[in-house]
Amino acid sequence: MGYAVVLGEALVDLLDAEYDGQPVYRQAIGGGPLNVAVAVARLGGDVQFVGSFGDDALGQRIRAFLDAAGVGLAGAVTVPAATALAVATFSGPEPDFRFYGEPRSYALLGPDDLDVALVEGADVLYCGSIVLLDPPVLAAARRAWSIAGALRVFDPNVRPSLLGGPGALGGLREVVAEFAASAHLVKLSSADARLLYPDEPVEGVAAYLRELGAATVVVTLGADGALVAAAEDVVRVPAPKVAATDATGAGDSVMGALIAELLAAGEPVDPTGWRDRVAFALRVAGLVCESPGGATAMPTRAAVAARFPG
Repeated sequence: MGYAVVLGEALVDLLDAEYDGQPVYRQAIGGGPLNVAVAVARLGGDVQFVGSFGDDALGQRIRAFLDAAGVGLAGAVTVPAATALAVATFSGPEPDFRFYGEPRSYALLGPDDLDVALVEGADVLYCGSIVLLDPPVLAAARRAWSIAGALRVFDPNVRPSLLGGPGALGGLREVVAEFAASAHLVKLSSADARLLYPDEPVEGVAAYLRELGAATVVVTLGADGALVAAAEDVVRVPAPKVAATDATGAGDSVMGALIAELLAAGEPVDPTGWRDRVAFALRVAGLVCESPGGATAMPTRAAVAARFPG
């Protein structure tokens, strides 16, 4: 088994909570790619996180958390900035994120900061999420994507509050098309699909991304499971029934589980293999939804097997 490189953001989430009858925020270490890296590690995969951390106490806390989770930090850098915050509010299990902090501590990794040997030696490379909206990290991701001899996986993980002006969505579509064109796997949520391509059904979005060049596309549908496009047909994989309390990190856990499976067994040789992988990833996500928090809720393989026997 080789290792994965996950390139993206790490920050601190402030999550809605209550203390002594009053609304408060509960601090949690987060960022979509960080969640992905932790999910890979908890599922037994060897993973390196590549990104930028603030030079404050919160940045040190993120480093310590990843180290304790078994995530390698050889490609991470510390930058002179306060750690960015993502404030999450809930109207249901799905969180709405608003981001605070300038300069953004997670968006200061440039192409010259890349550990080229680390990226070139990886068996799986993940790029995606909100860092692609910032030119320095987008340039770093493009460089990593171009030099990787690995399986390349991509997740746009769109956050509407960060898109800015009216032209930003079109620019993001161009970036998505660029990475999807040479991706072995694209994972996105139905919310991502609706925002990026509002005139297309999710099945059409999956087919379009495959036409661009993506070998396999997985679209998560929340409680309705996922769509898998690994051949001409687009098939649905059901999600297990769970008592969801907090969906923070659920989509990231699907990505992490798929990367862990790629590390363990390589790329599936047929669509049936992909459906089995996605079914496992949805069980991982179901368990995440039953626990509060994002990265801290990522389960081990033993926990998944115990929760969903057989």
